Amino acid sequence: MSGAALTGLRILVGLEWLYNVAWKTPPDFGRDSGGGLYGFTGAAVEHPVFPPFSWLVEHVVLPNFLVFAWLTLVVETVLAVLLLTGTLVRIAALLGIGQSLAICFSVAEAPNEWPWSYFMLIGIHVVLLCTWSTRYFAVDEVRAQSPRGSGPRAAASLLRTWGIVLAVLGVAAVIASFQTDRWASIGGLVGYEDLEVGLGTYNLAGALAVLVVAACALAGAILVRRELALAGAVLAFLAAASIYIQSGRTDVWLGGTNTSAAVFLCAALVGAATGRLLGRTGPLGRSAPKLLRRGRY
Repeated sequence: MSGAALTGLRILVGLEWLYNVAWKTPPDFGRDSGGGLYGFTGAAVEHPVFPPFSWLVEHVVLPNFLVFAWLTLVVETVLAVLLLTGTLVRIAALLGIGQSLAICFSVAEAPNEWPWSYFMLIGIHVVLLCTWSTRYFAVDEVRAQSPRGSGPRAAASLLRTWGIVLAVLGVAAVIASFQTDRWASIGGLVGYEDLEVGLGTYNLAGALAVLVVAACALAGAILVRRELALAGAVLAFLAAASIYIQSGRTDVWLGGTNTSAAVFLCAALVGAATGRLLGRTGPLGRSAPKLLRRGRY
């Protein structure tokens, strides 16, 4: 299988995890209403797939539901971020196999579920575990290039790509923000809800935050300035943190969901991972910016 196809598969399953963190909403995760994540977790008891797992859910998970709910949100967010950015992909694949098995054992026998979808989800992560899916658009590839002396070029290329993606997302988010109140706590969706494809919700403030992070990434990549890349990473991390802190408790200033926060975390990870390589001294003793300007990288 080609590197491009495997990269596409990695990004595809990353987008699946990204979309599905949106409805795992703190602080109660559906416990008070009996829906949401709580309802899906309870399906393991009501419609058992694997009796030992059902017993575990009934006697351990449900009595301590909030702990496991937060763990689920963290795990699935980590999966989305690592797979979309191509970071520690084999570790992410192992984590994805485990999480996919847990989901399969919970809901595969529930009404209106298609068990094969979970079998395929497990299979995709097995493929990612056993193959090389980080040849393109991946932090892992940037790290692999670093010992060979071409780390700055690879870092600038990845950061520039993410800057373009974030710029397009930011423009789409500005447009989406006008579909609702421009400053609403839950902004407009960038995506297509009926097909369950989305990159989060953003009000106008959230859209502008995305554009600022995109500008930092693009400027850092073009000018080969690590401080710009790292500044974008810090801003993206703070944006994600604000969404997590406010979600389900008060108005969300950026109009985002868990999916929006995960997108910001992707930007933060890429900015931090690439920023540390930009401007690094090359093997011939000259700075990376000069080498890049002369076309040596």
